[in-house]
Amino acid sequence: MKHVKLLFLDIGGVLLSDGWNHKARMQAVEKFGLEPIQFQKDHAVAFPLFENGKLNLDQYLDAVIFNVDCPFSKEEFKEFMFSKSDQLPEFLPWLIDWKKKNNIKIFSINNEGKEFNDYRIKRFKLHDCFDAFISSCEVGFSKPDPSIFKLALGIAQEEPQNCLYFDDRAIHVAIAKQMGINAHVHKSFEQSKLILESINKS
Repeated sequence: MKHVKLLFLDIGGVLLSDGWNHKARMQAVEKFGLEPIQFQKDHAVAFPLFENGKLNLDQYLDAVIFNVDCPFSKEEFKEFMFSKSDQLPEFLPWLIDWKKKNNIKIFSINNEGKEFNDYRIKRFKLHDCFDAFISSCEVGFSKPDPSIFKLALGIAQEEPQNCLYFDDRAIHVAIAKQMGINAHVHKSFEQSKLILESINKS
């Protein structure tokens, strides 16, 4: 593979679980007795605002959950939300070692609300892996908006053809490719590991 100087990487679905995905929300519906259809409708409206830093977590919850009287506290609900974040097997420790051996910078390009982003970076010690975080909550727009990829390239000050990107969603990969980035859909640790091990070999 041609010379790669920088690795861009999604976080949720690649290194960590998607913390507040459909499965987690359905578990919240069952645990807290939420009205599922209204919850999903309100979530669909408010979550992009949370993810892009327009609403903080309290404001998102006030809009979506605590817009009616609830028999549980906001802190209880937050604790449940954060508990849905897990480290996926194998990739993160391997990547930290690979980065040291290859001396290649790693930047995130990830969609995440600020409180989730801060929690996950700290909880899973992502600074051990990443040199910078291009997170939707900090930049004000999210994938698949091409603006986040343009911004990432501008911050990195690197040509797109010298960058590699992994994301678990094909639409995000497609947009990254339109930017000229060498992008791949992350399907498994083993598959992505093979691609990473092949770079800069020729």
